Amino acid sequence: MEVNRDRDEEWPPGTVKLEDLLRGGEVILQPRPSVNPNDPLNWASWRKYLNFGLACMYAVFVFADTNSVTPTWGPMNTLMGFSYKLLNDSYAAGCAAFAIGGPLLVPFALKWGRRPVYVFSTAAQFAIAIWTAKLQTTGDLIAVNTLNCLFGALAEIIVQMTVADMFFVHQRGRMNSFYIWFLNIGGSLAPLAAGYITVNQGWRWVWWWMTIFFGISFLVYVFMFEETKFSTTRIESDSLFPSSNNNEDSMIQELDTKIADAIVTSNFEEPAPVIVDHTIPLKTYRDRLALWSTSPGSFGKLFFHSYQPLVIFATIPAVFYISLVYSIINATITVMITVLSEYLYSPPYDFNSAQVGLMSLSPFIATSLSLLIVGPVSDWSILFLAKRNKGIYEPEMRLWVIAAFIPFVPAGLFMFGFGLANGSPWPVLAVGYGLMSFGCAPASAITLTYLADAYTDIVADSMVTITVSRNIVSTAFVFAIGPWIDGIGMKNVFTMLGVLITVILLSVFMFIFYGRKFRVKGAARYMRYASKQFECRVVV
Repeated sequence: MEVNRDRDEEWPPGTVKLEDLLRGGEVILQPRPSVNPNDPLNWASWRKYLNFGLACMYAVFVFADTNSVTPTWGPMNTLMGFSYKLLNDSYAAGCAAFAIGGPLLVPFALKWGRRPVYVFSTAAQFAIAIWTAKLQTTGDLIAVNTLNCLFGALAEIIVQMTVADMFFVHQRGRMNSFYIWFLNIGGSLAPLAAGYITVNQGWRWVWWWMTIFFGISFLVYVFMFEETKFSTTRIESDSLFPSSNNNEDSMIQELDTKIADAIVTSNFEEPAPVIVDHTIPLKTYRDRLALWSTSPGSFGKLFFHSYQPLVIFATIPAVFYISLVYSIINATITVMITVLSEYLYSPPYDFNSAQVGLMSLSPFIATSLSLLIVGPVSDWSILFLAKRNKGIYEPEMRLWVIAAFIPFVPAGLFMFGFGLANGSPWPVLAVGYGLMSFGCAPASAITLTYLADAYTDIVADSMVTITVSRNIVSTAFVFAIGPWIDGIGMKNVFTMLGVLITVILLSVFMFIFYGRKFRVKGAARYMRYASKQFECRVVV
C-alpha cells in the first residue's frame, strides 16, 4: 500500500488536532465518533462509567485472585507440606500462563466482542476458585495456578481495549490512572485481606471468598455489561464487490486496502463537527446484552492475531519500549512480593500471614497518592502543550510526567533490598516498598495511555505483546531469584535491579525527543497492521 510521505510526516499515527484555537481552545474529540448514537463514544457518561467500572471490577478480582496466594504460603507449607521452592515454582507457572493467555484468548475478543470474554472468563475463574479451595495435591497446586493465570491474562488487555472503545484521547490519562489504581487494589489490598482471612478462617477460605466474588461478578456481567466493540467501517457493496464471482480472500484484501487508505486520510483532514443522528434507533436492552457481536473475517484472520503481536513487538519501537518498561516494573514487583513472602516468615521478623499481608498496604497508599497526582496532571498537560503547539497533540507530550517520578524507583529499591539484607526494622522495608511503587505507577499508567493514543487501532495486539513479554520476564525472575540471591547476595541483587530499572525508565527521553520520528517512519507499517483488524474506527 502506498502512502503520501508528505502527509505522513505532518500527520503520523497519533498526531491529531486536539484544540480548535479559532473557537476559544475548544477540545476536538479524538478519535472521531460516528453519527450513530449506539457508538460507545457517543454513550451518555453514566453508561461509559458503569461499563468502565465493571471492567475495572474484573481486573480487581483477577489480580486479587492471583496475588492472594502468597499470604497463604506459610500455612500451606506447614499443613500441606508444600515446600517454598514448590510454592515459588507454582507462582512462576502462573506467570508463564499469563504470557500464553493473551495470544490464545484475545483474538476471540476481537472477533466476537468484549462482552463474551468478560462473561466466560469469569465463569471459568469461578470454577477454578472452587477447585483451589479444595486442592490437595501438588498437581492441583500447579494446575489451578496455571489455569487461573491463563484466563487472568485477559485482565490487562481487555480493560485497555474497553478504554479505547469508549473514551477520547483527552480522557484516557485519567481513565488509565483509575485502571492502574484498581489493579493496585487487587494487587495490594487483596493480599492484606487474604492474610487476615488465612489467620482467622484458614487458607482455604481465601478461595471460597474468591468463589463468592466471581459468582456475583458473573451475574453482574451477564445482566449489566454492554458490548463496547463498535466498527464504524461501512461498505458500499456495489463499488467494493462489483462481481459476485469474487472470492472471500480478494474481497477482504480489497476491504483492507480501503480501510488503510481511509486511516491515512483521517490523519490530515480537518475535523468536522460531530452531529449524532438521533433518527437511528437505540438498541434495546436485549440487543445491548447479546452474548456476542461477530465481526467479519475468517478463522485464518483469527489465527493471524495470535502471532501478529510478535511482529508488532519486533517492528514498532514504541511497543518494544513499553513492553520493556512494563516487564521490568512488574518483574521487580514480583521479586519483591516473593522475597517478602519467603523471608518475613523467618527470623528476625517471624511474621504471620496477616502481618505479611499488611506489608502490601504501603504500596497501595503510595500508588494511590501518585495516581491521584498523575491522572489529572497528564490530561491537563497534554491540553496545555497542544495549545502551545497550535492545537496539535503529539502522544509524546504525555511522557514528560514520567520523568518527575523516576528518582523514587531506585531509592525505594535500595532501601528495601539493603534493609532486608541487614535485617532492618519492617518500617524500613515498608517505606522502600512504597517509594518504589510511588515511582512505578505513573510510568505504567502513562506508557499505556501513550500506546493507546499513538497506536489506537492496534491496541489489542500491542497489549498482547506487552502482557507476553511482561510475564516471560517475570517468570524468569521468579525462577532465578532464589539462586541469584544465594549466588551474589541480597544487596547486590537489588543494586543490579535498581540500576537496570533506572536505565530503562530514563530511556523515556529517547521517545520524548525521537518518538515522533519513529511514528513517521513506521506509519505505513502501522497502516498495514491496522487494516488487518477485525474492526476499525474508520468510515469507508
